[in-house]
Amino acid sequence: MTDNTRSPITLLGAGAMGAALAHAWLAAGHPVTVWNRTPARAEALAAEGATVAASAAEAVAANRLVIVCLLDDASVGEALESAGLAGRDLVNLTTGTPAQGRARAAWAEARGARFLDAGIMAVPPMIGVPESGAYVFYSGSADLFEEHRETLAVPAGAVYVGADAGFAALHDVALLSAMSGMFAGILHAFALIRREDVAPSDLAPLLVSWLGAMAPMALQTAERLESGEYTEGVVSNLAMQVAGNATLLRTAHEQGVTPELLTPYMALLERRLADGHGDEDPTGVVDLLASRAAALTANPPA
Repeated sequence: MTDNTRSPITLLGAGAMGAALAHAWLAAGHPVTVWNRTPARAEALAAEGATVAASAAEAVAANRLVIVCLLDDASVGEALESAGLAGRDLVNLTTGTPAQGRARAAWAEARGARFLDAGIMAVPPMIGVPESGAYVFYSGSADLFEEHRETLAVPAGAVYVGADAGFAALHDVALLSAMSGMFAGILHAFALIRREDVAPSDLAPLLVSWLGAMAPMALQTAERLESGEYTEGVVSNLAMQVAGNATLLRTAHEQGVTPELLTPYMALLERRLADGHGDEDPTGVVDLLASRAAALTANPPA
């Protein structure tokens, strides 16, 4: 039975993630009004007690708290263009960039709505499963977040990262970028053994253990960036790492594996070394990446 003391929610978007969110809120007793561009997906939630709206504007009018989980930022603008947002609390769980989050916040506030942007650190099967470790970054209106914190935390943990509406997407993309680099290294490692009598299932636990042991390097990098000291206590400096990279490249060649997942990072290490920073650890690559991006922005290629 629906517990009418639970905050009512409007949800725009019933794709894989939107449906998972709806299931979690409905299971917790929240009345949910749902709209989806493809009506059949929204209708599937009616059996669980959701109210299906005929339009996005109708769904927005139903409740103060409006959750948006659509394909992209353009879809958000299209869905909400004719909706009355004055007095609404708009929470955007659509994946986007920091700049899009900031622009959407200004857009929503100009229409009389409070706004939170979000970055979901989970895949749909993790939603509504407390032990999965799923959580969502939120940024924007602190008052909105505090008022709806308990409701937002139903599908996944709720982590507020600041009043700047772009910070949720920034944190989301930073973590996903780190994950992408890790995946690249894992795939290269499996490629090295692909033609050998080494079972991938034997290598996998070694990779998990080794990467877990190396992950705290992020804490040390943060300390170095905040202190500005990149050489104190360095165990394996840039000069050593660049020299060691030759073995990685030679092994890839011997194994018939392209090194293209590794070479961009190696090239940055070499550039930092050439600039006279051989006693550092790789932390200085952060500054190199930022300075190179600024130079390219100022002098774009013809």
